[in-house]
Formats: sequence, C-alpha cells, structure tokens
Amino acid sequence: MIYVVIGFLWLSVCLYVILGGADFGAGIVELMTKKKNRKYTEKIMYESIAPVWEANHMWLIIAIVILFVGFPEIYTTLSTYLHIPLVLMLVGIIARGTAFTFRHYDAVEDRWQIIYTQIFYYASLLTPFFLGLIAAATVSQSINPDANNFLDLYVFSWLNWFGVAVGLFTVSLCAYLASIFSLRETSDRLELELMISKSHQTMLFVVVTGLLVFLAAYLSDIPLTKWIFSKYLGVMAITFATVALGLILRAMHKKKLLPVRALAGFQIIMILVAATYQHNPDIILLGNGQHLSLLKHVAAPKTITALGWALVLGSLFILPFLFYLMFSFSKASKK
Repeated sequence: MIYVVIGFLWLSVCLYVILGGADFGAGIVELMTKKKNRKYTEKIMYESIAPVWEANHMWLIIAIVILFVGFPEIYTTLSTYLHIPLVLMLVGIIARGTAFTFRHYDAVEDRWQIIYTQIFYYASLLTPFFLGLIAAATVSQSINPDANNFLDLYVFSWLNWFGVAVGLFTVSLCAYLASIFSLRETSDRLELELMISKSHQTMLFVVVTGLLVFLAAYLSDIPLTKWIFSKYLGVMAITFATVALGLILRAMHKKKLLPVRALAGFQIIMILVAATYQHNPDIILLGNGQHLSLLKHVAAPKTITALGWALVLGSLFILPFLFYLMFSFSKASKK
C-alpha cells in the first residue's frame, strides 16, 4: 500500500505543477504583455484558467495531507526549516485568489480594480518563485539540522543561488504552461498570433533559466548534471521533453492546436522525472549527510493502509466529478 500512497503523492505534485502552474502563469503572461494588448491577454487568460480555477489547489492540499499523515517526519522537516518560504507561498496563493475574484466580480468598478490587478500580477509571479525555492532546498543539501544559528537553519536553507535559479525556472515554466494552454482559447487570428508570440517568448525564458539552474548547480557543487544524465532514464526523459517541444512548435506553425496542452503537460512530467529519479525514494537530501526517504521515514503500517484506501476510494468519488467540472467550464468558455 505504501506504493499506492507514493503514487498519489507523485500524481498530486505533477497535477499541481501542471494545472496550478498554468493558473499562476496566467498572471505572469499578463504582466509580461504590453499594456495595449493586456485587455486581449486578460480575456484569453480568464477563459484558459476557467476549467482549473475552482480545483487546482486541491492537488496541493492532497500532497500536504499525504505528507502530514503518511510521512510525518518529512512533513515536520519541511514545515520547520522551510516555514518562511512556505508561509510566503501560502500568502501569495491567498492574495492572488482574492485579487482575482474581486478583480472580476466586484460589483463596483473603481480604482480598486487597478490594485486588484497589481496584486494578481505580482502574487502570480512570487508564488511559483517560492515554490521553486522550496523544491530546490529539498535536493540541494542546504537544509542542515546541525546548524547552530537562525540564518543557517531557517534562511540560508532555502535562500541561495541554486534556489533562486530554480525559482526563476519555475516562474518561466508557469508562464510557458499558461501561454500554451491559452492557444486554444483564442477567438481570432490576432489573438492567436499574440499568444503564439507569448509562447515563443516563454519557451526562450524556460531555456535561459534552465541553463541558469545548471550554472547555479555547478557553482554550488550540486551534481545536477550527473543526476540527470548519468542514466538512460534521465537522458530519455530530457529527449522526450525536447521532442515534445518540437511537436508543439510544429503544431503552432500549422495552427493545429488540439494536442498542445497534452504535450506541454507531458513535458513537465518528463522534467520532474529527470530531476528526481536519481535520488528516489529520497525526497529530502540534508546538509549533514542524511536523507529522508519515502520508504524509510514513513508512518505506521496501519496508518499507511488506511491512508491508501482513503485515497483510492476518495479518487473514485471525486475524480469523475472533477473531470466533469473541468469539462463544464471548458464547454462554457467555448460559448
């Protein structure tokens, strides 16, 4: 049953990065758009994230619950040493969601709409940045429980050059997902050309920030290149992600946009596989040489069994209605 629980944890993280990433990216793409084109981008982004707006943070909640119940030592380590970026990320999620709601549904249109929009933009930018900082801290061996001062324990455990690079890479991935997901929501040639241009820009940002991650890893003595390219699985994952990128470019060139969302989601999965497979099932690499493993640092067997069955049965009840919700929103946006 432990593998069922780990499978649901992996699935929830993947879906949150893909769907939540596209959600965050909507604000980033708007922020990156020239003011004269923002009204078009706002409409397209609104229609693009509508199918996932109501449900995307569910995947984050599931991942947190799985860690809290099934892997308490891992959960405690994360929430203790990374409490600052975690709190900032949660504040960003709340601020972004509140600003988005008032921005679109406030009964009175006044100067507050400008404030809501700015909060939406910068919360969309900063939230995935902190998510990237957290992800980088789990593998960079910067979390050192043996440190004896506040800065080393709770600040430099996540605030370092590698973390900043991964944060920027995460931001660029979110913008890329949003621009790709929005292609099928355009209503005319002008809007389509605008979003294709945005997709090309965000692709370039992904490449540049990806190279920055490797540079920061090299300067920080993190064997990222070895982790990814030392085995066939990593090479295959990067190859598949690159091929998917080529297929997306070809689809945009031919204006055949049906497969682009699936291909973009597949790319994200391949990137996650390449970044994590080498030290799996170790989920946190600590600075004192110890590792926290999903197979070793686990709750009691009865707890894992109950959690596994709860996830299986819950998915049978929840997922069909979730897919129907997404289908309904997507269908409504086409009218």
